[in-house]
Amino acid sequence: MADAFEEENEQTVSLNEYLDEVEDQELEADLVLGGDEGKECTYVKGYMKRQAIFSCLTCVPEGNAGVCTACSLSCHDGHEIIELWTKRKFRCDCGNSKFGEFYCKLLASKDIENEENSYNHNFKGKYCTCGRPYPDPDVEEQVEMIQCCMCEDWFHEEHLGLDSTIKIPRDEDGEPLYEDLICHMCSPICSFLTLYPKTIFAAHQEPNSATPSKEKGVMQTAPSAAGSSTMPEDACSEPLTVEPAIPDNNSKSVGVDDKGKSDACRLGVDLSSAELTSEKSQPMFLVKNWREVLCGCQKCSDFYVKKGISFLLDKEDSIAEYEKIAKQKRDEKMQQQEGAELNFLSNLGHVEKMEILSGIADMKDEIRSFLQSFDGSKPITSEDIHQVFDNLKKRRRME
Repeated sequence: MADAFEEENEQTVSLNEYLDEVEDQELEADLVLGGDEGKECTYVKGYMKRQAIFSCLTCVPEGNAGVCTACSLSCHDGHEIIELWTKRKFRCDCGNSKFGEFYCKLLASKDIENEENSYNHNFKGKYCTCGRPYPDPDVEEQVEMIQCCMCEDWFHEEHLGLDSTIKIPRDEDGEPLYEDLICHMCSPICSFLTLYPKTIFAAHQEPNSATPSKEKGVMQTAPSAAGSSTMPEDACSEPLTVEPAIPDNNSKSVGVDDKGKSDACRLGVDLSSAELTSEKSQPMFLVKNWREVLCGCQKCSDFYVKKGISFLLDKEDSIAEYEKIAKQKRDEKMQQQEGAELNFLSNLGHVEKMEILSGIADMKDEIRSFLQSFDGSKPITSEDIHQVFDNLKKRRRME
């Protein structure tokens, strides 16, 4: 009997906890959508630096087209939609030649094809090197996946090609100690990162390569392929941060052109001619602000363009910056809503205000009465909700 009560208590959720959970879900959705309310097709904005993208397999079973938030809601409601989170440098495909006779309801006039868009197997609902869908219908417990900041594919931890001596950097609670992942397939093109200070890499644990330290009970490891080292036991469990390099005041002054590109290289290496490919490709885990350390001189910038990774120098390309901007938009929207509500109430007369307060009190009483009489072992149905509002109507008539 005690076990039954204990199990019932574990399932109990307070109204405040429920509202907090709803608010967290709304915040998460706003961060993914980047503050886009889904009212207008983003096609006119061109190839956006980053935006939420969806794939409609009903219209394009081949999985080689993507649509914006507004089109997913207005043009593809009820279709088989794949949520792709965000994609960089993408322009909405809705209604172009890939959709056959289907046209965009929000903006009919579009190019036949967006030649600069990039597509991977995510658009077919497949992820990782294993090509499995998410959620995976063949597994009972869904495993968390990690997105590569380069190819933007998602990977299962066991399919990252991690060496047995390397672990994903996490704190004691399992929270990540890194900001971005570069997967094992993209790490060869980013091998130049090993020329930067090791502080841009989140620490790995490499027990097999450890050598005894002079201090008792402490092991120190040699640098990994990604240039990382062991996390000290007393290290901070917060995600690591690297500060941008600051020029030495005593060194020769560094000129900067109108585009913000320095005429002196921080690395002192011509990346185009350097041999940087490692023997074995390993994923890289990078700390917060690691992009701000990257050299932006003309030679390095030309190298990024040649390799197709010039987006690394664009601050607004990062997920962190995208979510930061989205949160700012959300906060501004919430403030506007609160201001509108205050203006509405201030314009009401005394009688109208009292009626609204009375209505709120009645609703609280009805919900409280419903929860007290409700069987907690049963789910709340739409009929239950309708009954609550029917009772409110009857109460108002009696008054």
